[in-house]
Amino acid sequence: MAIKVRFVPDDVMVEAKVGEPLLQVAERAGVSIPTGCLMGSCHACEVEIEGMEDPICSCIHSVPPGKDELTINLYVDPTW
Repeated sequence: MAIKVRFVPDDVMVEAKVGEPLLQVAERAGVSIPTGCLMGSCHACEVEIEGMEDPICSCIHSVPPGKDELTINLYVDPTW
């Protein structure tokens, strides 16, 4: 099932499959998410997903099921 993924603040939209890694979706959309360890411990790749309370590490998460559209808020940590 295809899900529309929107990256803000640049308002870039791309379709993705449930279970597809978020970093892969971002790369295909031409969106850059900073990375560090690629294991979720450095938190360089944190993003906010609309409807979720806490930020997630995009290097260890994938497109979740149960939604038609997913909005991912990119923000850059100035230390990275």
